[in-house]
Amino acid sequence: MFGYKSAVPKVRLTTDRMVLRLVHDRDAHRLAEYYAENRAFLKPWEPVRDESHCYPSGWQARLGLISEMQKQGSAYYFILLDPDENRIMGVANFSNVLRGSFHACFLGYSLGHEWQGKGLMQEALQSLIRYMQRQQKMHRIMANYMPHNKRSGQLLERLGFEREGYAKDYLLIDGKWQDHVLTALTWQEWTPPSR
Repeated sequence: MFGYKSAVPKVRLTTDRMVLRLVHDRDAHRLAEYYAENRAFLKPWEPVRDESHCYPSGWQARLGLISEMQKQGSAYYFILLDPDENRIMGVANFSNVLRGSFHACFLGYSLGHEWQGKGLMQEALQSLIRYMQRQQKMHRIMANYMPHNKRSGQLLERLGFEREGYAKDYLLIDGKWQDHVLTALTWQEWTPPSR
């Protein structure tokens, strides 16, 4: 089609050690590789994943849905890449984006096993949160973690998230209903989107 332009936002951010960008349909192989390499490591922290999560063909359909959500502005799925953009080091997503009188979303993230303990997720999330606040005008970003996931709790605290509550049997993680600590970060300098 002549003159066709995708409505999918093109977002590419850089930090000292990473490139952060929205996923697109050409990322199926990389995402499959990331989840296959980290399957055992991520298992205790994520919902039960079927085999398709480790194959490019499974990601093709998923990426079509993600692309549509990104076009609609209802979710933003980022990959954290090494500086040469060859490998996915982690993922971060902002889902259930609501606007109107709420301007809020949920944050989810994971980092590959070999990248743990280096401050990379904090580095990535500082940049991504700033993007979501300033460009997507999110006043409130919510992130929840299992009480025994101390590292995630400490990360969110360092990023300025405040504990707001505790939810029993909140999410089905690794096949079991898990309690979660509820946290949120609000942006005090929020201004309405320009029309």
